[in-house]
Amino acid sequence: MTDQIIAPATASDIIHEKLLIIDFGSQVTQLIARRLRESSVYCEIHPYQNVTDAFLTEFNPKAVILSGGPDSVTREGSPRAADGVFTLGVPVLGICYGQQTMMTQLGGKVESGHGTAEFGRAFVTPTEAKLAILDGWFEDGKEQVWMSHGDHVSEIAPGFEVYGTSPNAPYAITGDVSRNFYAVQFHPEVHHTPNGAKLYENFVKLAGFSGDWTMGAYREQAIAAIREQVGDNHVICGLSGGVDSSVAAVLIHEAIGDQLTCVFVDHGLLRKGEAEEVVTMFRDNYKMKLIHADEQELFLGELDGQSDPETKRKIIGKLFIDVFQKYANEIEDAKFLAQGTLYPDVIESVSFSGGPSVTIKSHHNVGGLPEKMGLKLVEPLRELFKDEVRELGVELGLPKSFIGRHPFPGPGLAIRCPGEITRAKLDILREADAVYIDQIRKHGLYDDIWQAFVAILPVKTVGVMGDGRTYDYACALRAVTSVDGMTADYYPFEHDFLGETATRIINEVPGINRVTYDITSKPPGTIEWE
Repeated sequence: MTDQIIAPATASDIIHEKLLIIDFGSQVTQLIARRLRESSVYCEIHPYQNVTDAFLTEFNPKAVILSGGPDSVTREGSPRAADGVFTLGVPVLGICYGQQTMMTQLGGKVESGHGTAEFGRAFVTPTEAKLAILDGWFEDGKEQVWMSHGDHVSEIAPGFEVYGTSPNAPYAITGDVSRNFYAVQFHPEVHHTPNGAKLYENFVKLAGFSGDWTMGAYREQAIAAIREQVGDNHVICGLSGGVDSSVAAVLIHEAIGDQLTCVFVDHGLLRKGEAEEVVTMFRDNYKMKLIHADEQELFLGELDGQSDPETKRKIIGKLFIDVFQKYANEIEDAKFLAQGTLYPDVIESVSFSGGPSVTIKSHHNVGGLPEKMGLKLVEPLRELFKDEVRELGVELGLPKSFIGRHPFPGPGLAIRCPGEITRAKLDILREADAVYIDQIRKHGLYDDIWQAFVAILPVKTVGVMGDGRTYDYACALRAVTSVDGMTADYYPFEHDFLGETATRIINEVPGINRVTYDITSKPPGTIEWE
């Protein structure tokens, strides 16, 4: 981020109860945050190296969770929690690597190997001692959990007791009740630990959280924060027509009214009929100032021949900035640019280690603004997950049919067109996607699916239509189920549905002669193809 970004007063500034998640690099740290948000507890994820004693004093958490991670505490120089975590006087919960660094830092021991690694499903059985964070556990005598560890705790720290064991983790659940320190070797945040959410609920209850994180409260707080940040100045909102930017626009409009001008950039990468739909909805229903910027020639010209996905995203991000700058120059007192940036966007764009090597992908709307723009960012959704944005949209009165729309990426069809982008391929992709979504709606499946789309593949295949040979593109159908977009599973369509859909696409969309279905989960894949 550049130092010119002045975000609105954040939720962490305007609510009184905060939980800190210290991230040691686990792929599922975000799921911890989701579990806590579901319990109406506000939390933030921060990389371990950023959490200094000074940070802890300023953040002032009511409780702390130490995440899992891929490293080994037996390695010299491996990550550690700030010592101040254990002197704050607040409850601390260590998860997997978090348990191991807690034990190491407080006087216990961790060892590698010796046949005690566990990966996948395991069962924990309780000891005779009782522990408050385990209320509701072990009703059947044991609990299924998800393990993922090579190292193991070989000696617990002084003051700790054992409350649960598994075949390869004799210290699967430990706690020091006098200091409110708790640690587990498994991952309660994943759905493979069926009763994991209950453990988190018990932990935040023990920490004294009242559950003051609601979208109703956030709406009022965000409106006040936007007004304070913006003052009498004008805001330009980049409106894509997706749920995120639309909720951001309606929220900001409620805060500052005619001080907001939305710029809908038609970059030639939208779905069939989408530009007309978005412009009509916002002009007719919300009476907002709206500029329909037809910039198709600009975007498609710059993207012509580009095939690298990161290059595409960066080109699109730069062009969005250029377009907004052009219209900002025409609006008096335009000092701010609003975006629908979400918390997962921020998380995916910044690695826990602070370096670029493990960044999954860049996001066109994350990373600040170039100084030449002279604009500051307003990002009122920056701390929200996708399902929270939808809840906020309902609070704001947006139609449920619109709120329930599948996510659509800012770079649009550019990242559903692997390989070089051409106008012809985009036209084919638009038609195929329209047929696919129509099929999903006709079969009553739209609301069961988190996101569905077609990707046109950068290969052509031989086919036979009638008595003639064809040599056309292949496409991949993608449909996933998810709660927040951080993890996802493919949707289990019936084969009859897939067959019917493939037949329609091939018959109705010239240019495609082969249809495949993508059954990759996230992880290891991402939801979008690029």
